[in-house]
Amino acid sequence: MTVSVTELADRFTWIDYMVFGLMLALSAAIGIFYGCFSKKQDTKEFLMAGKSMTTFPVAMSLIASFMSAITLLGTPSEVYQFGFIYWLIGFSYIAVMPAAAYLYFPVFYKLQVTSAYEYLEKRFHRAVRWLGSFVFIIQMSLYMAIVVYAPALALAQVTGFDVYVSVSLICFVCIFYTTLGGMKAVLWTDALQTLIMYASMMFVIIKGAVDVGGFSAVWERNVESGRAQLIDFDPDPTTRHTFWTLVIGGYFTWITIYGVNQAQVQRYLSVQTRQMAVNALWVNLVGLFVLMITCSFGGMVVYAKYYDCDPIRAGVVTKGDQLFPLFVMDTLGQWKGLPGLFVAGIFAGALSTVSSGLNSLAAIVLEDFIKSGCYPGISDTASTWVSRGLCVFFGLITFALVFVAEQLGNILSAALSIFGMVGGPLLGVFTLGMFFPWANAIGAFVGEIVSLIFMFWIGVGHQVARSSGQIKLVAMPTSIDGCQNLTITEPPFIYVPEGEEPGEALALYRLSYMWYSATGCFTVIIVGMLVTLVTGKQDVRAVDPRCLSPAVMWFKNWLPGLNGLGEDYIDEEDELRESKSSSSFGNTNPSFTPEMMEKTYGDYTPEKESSKL
Repeated sequence: MTVSVTELADRFTWIDYMVFGLMLALSAAIGIFYGCFSKKQDTKEFLMAGKSMTTFPVAMSLIASFMSAITLLGTPSEVYQFGFIYWLIGFSYIAVMPAAAYLYFPVFYKLQVTSAYEYLEKRFHRAVRWLGSFVFIIQMSLYMAIVVYAPALALAQVTGFDVYVSVSLICFVCIFYTTLGGMKAVLWTDALQTLIMYASMMFVIIKGAVDVGGFSAVWERNVESGRAQLIDFDPDPTTRHTFWTLVIGGYFTWITIYGVNQAQVQRYLSVQTRQMAVNALWVNLVGLFVLMITCSFGGMVVYAKYYDCDPIRAGVVTKGDQLFPLFVMDTLGQWKGLPGLFVAGIFAGALSTVSSGLNSLAAIVLEDFIKSGCYPGISDTASTWVSRGLCVFFGLITFALVFVAEQLGNILSAALSIFGMVGGPLLGVFTLGMFFPWANAIGAFVGEIVSLIFMFWIGVGHQVARSSGQIKLVAMPTSIDGCQNLTITEPPFIYVPEGEEPGEALALYRLSYMWYSATGCFTVIIVGMLVTLVTGKQDVRAVDPRCLSPAVMWFKNWLPGLNGLGEDYIDEEDELRESKSSSSFGNTNPSFTPEMMEKTYGDYTPEKESSKL
């Protein structure tokens, strides 16, 4: 490597800025279309797209929502520094998608909730709902800040983009089209941005592989350095990446997102039929697996290019997350417009995640804290405007939290750590409710609180141990023998006063971050069931069967204590409807509409019924 960062940044020309600007303009245009030229938006239209979407945009949005700039930048960096074994996380998706489609999603569909946390009130108590909602708000706000900051930082050094200009563009363009166009704008911009992400990644990686001598040369150089390890069955839970951490730990990390996360549940329920949502999940499985393998191989291509001159040790970049943007500018810098396409792809990933987050946070606050708390009688018009205001508010919060995200280090592990520390307890309380009919509200509430405290103790302890030098991430060896005309520097080290050793970190602090979600989930279940045994089991006859996973209903005859499940359950809403209908002259049940038929019996429409006749 003989090209400096300044020279690479100069290659980002006005043509690239035009390509990048076009992507932002298209995203804004979609928001303007659905906000100004589509049919008038009510709350259902703004938050749930009027339940009118089809498989394609929802599948693309599911991919885009959490496969953001963190995946596009973090995965190649991870493979470059620690090896190709990270590719195994793709196999966790093979278990995640069927579980989400057939074990978790049917519960939300039967209940037809807007907020996923409505479930927790129906199954347990309003206090459990509020706690879950509050925890999700913290989780999503922090995650969005990382998603915004990561591409801005990575692109700043190698393209000349100012970090805070980038952050401002992402936040305010996102606020604009999400606030104006609602869920339909979010879904269709996600679809556009997903296509841009795939196109930019595929082209960059194929071109990079050809430049270094083809795919065989890429593989050979990675084999020589030890990076081509495909599998590791080490059972030690403190080993950062193994088959067990990536496949089993990865399952719990991603089922947290695809099984119970509000942003995803909201998308499932925006489609016209139940089968469309299931189809979207299966399409999503293929898309995620291809993207993960592509990004992982991208890390091998980056190493093959810089195998004899590590850009970090050479002082060309300061962080691993900047490796892939450097590679792009080095590989495509001579081709006007293509670096702009890549930057557009990275920003598209950030925009899709943040827009999904803003819309889901607006739905959560409106449904869980306003309608179910301080202002239950709010009108639909007021609800729509409040939802827009909440999108703006959380967009500004995201912008402010960027300054916190600066302190979190490696973006990939930081993002997945947050999902584990916060998402694990949330997964646990939903799993407790759906799979354990005996669990009561006290057990669920105490279990979630204990799990959150426990996981934050582990996560914060890990960060402190890393900063003090007790835990060190040892990257795979690199070379600087081929560097020319560059100032060679060594990676930063942690200063330890003479005569002092950092000591050994507590074993729990060394737990792989990929186990965080599973640990949080099982902590809720174990504590919740223990508290339930002490305070008295839930009477299963009074449990709403719709609140239980289909798996429980499949095996209820083989599970002890489930005789008479749901027989004494009384739906207060149904009772209210019946009382209204009995007092209505000349109509035995005027409130029993086609919408109620669909909610009760599935994909019912009058047209379908008449066709049967």
